[in-house]
Amino acid sequence: MCRPWRDRPRAGRAHDGVLPRRDQPLVPVDTVAGRALVVVIAILTFLAALSAGGALMAARASEQWRGAVANEMTIQVRPDPRRNIEADLARAVELARAVPSVAEVRAMPRAESDRLLEPWLGAGLDLIELPVPRLIVLRLNASVANDLVAFSQTLRREVPSATLDDHRLWVRRLSTMANTIIVAGVGVVMLVLVAAALAVAFATRGAMAGSRDSVEVLHLVGADDEFIAREFQNRFITLGLRGGGAGGFAAVIVIALLGWLASAWSATPEADQLQAMFGAFEIGWSGYGVVILVAAIVAAIAGLVSRVTVRHYLRAMS
Repeated sequence: MCRPWRDRPRAGRAHDGVLPRRDQPLVPVDTVAGRALVVVIAILTFLAALSAGGALMAARASEQWRGAVANEMTIQVRPDPRRNIEADLARAVELARAVPSVAEVRAMPRAESDRLLEPWLGAGLDLIELPVPRLIVLRLNASVANDLVAFSQTLRREVPSATLDDHRLWVRRLSTMANTIIVAGVGVVMLVLVAAALAVAFATRGAMAGSRDSVEVLHLVGADDEFIAREFQNRFITLGLRGGGAGGFAAVIVIALLGWLASAWSATPEADQLQAMFGAFEIGWSGYGVVILVAAIVAAIAGLVSRVTVRHYLRAMS
């Protein structure tokens, strides 16, 4: 019965732990499979970096919404055929300015209110005949106690066509949407990392199968499992760094290009609404740090998975 090759006599054992010099590396350096793995890792890193960047932008936009809306309210004065809307608007402004917790009151001109509808109704449309409400923007003083409940009751009594909107419903909806985007982005990143780990595992097993004879010879001359696993780990870390670096760089270019396009398009009402909803298309230095971190994690996963796969493969061979 043939003994497992680990238990076979090891001829030519290296003296003092120094292995004989090899002319060829244990893991081939430039192969079609290696280049294909680099491309796969680059694509996966690109997707993971874009997802992480999108989640980061959504988180920042959510913070901006909460910060802006927490200190701002709006009074809507609806047109009523039985009332003078200009008089109601002036009365609502007067009542708002009498509230101690309101720091600033600004009645929005009719033309500005109409421009807010252009992204949905288009430009050049005559809205005079439409019952478009007039808006009054209130900025609150955070250092003064909030007494807006009494103000809302007074407003309904004095100006029946006016309503006070504290934006709580919209904040909840926007926060839910932002949290959904963040969770989806994190989920995509995790799935991509799992896919990268599986790709590296299959590539490692393929490389081990192709280098089986070399592995047996190395064992015969005294190499242990740790040495072989380290050789494969170093090789796949290099592939992971190449693929992760390429994918991360491509993601940075795409994010920067989107930011440039958004700034070039910023003069239009559609861009203003888009920026109000999703914030600026930029991730800042911290975002670029996240992209670099994603690429580094992919490389680390490539090395770790290859090491574990080699260890498992060697145990199966024995």
